[in-house]
Amino acid sequence: MKQRKIMLPTIKDAKEFVAAASKCDFDIDVYYNRVVIDAKSILGVLSLDLTRVLTVEFSGDNEAFEEFLNEKSAGKETAA
Repeated sequence: MKQRKIMLPTIKDAKEFVAAASKCDFDIDVYYNRVVIDAKSILGVLSLDLTRVLTVEFSGDNEAFEEFLNEKSAGKETAA
């Protein structure tokens, strides 16, 4: 399981994140406090507090998605 800390400060960033996640054939979850959201749900992602650092957790490999996460990174990659 891979984990990344990201920031999605704008609605545009959130839409791009959901679009990138939707192209992946594995589950991706976004965590904030105790809330867990499916990263492929635009309504779910927009319901989060986008001013906060979000944790993204996923188990598959997708170079384009991981590159997007690197661009939005709020910290360093960690392995769970």
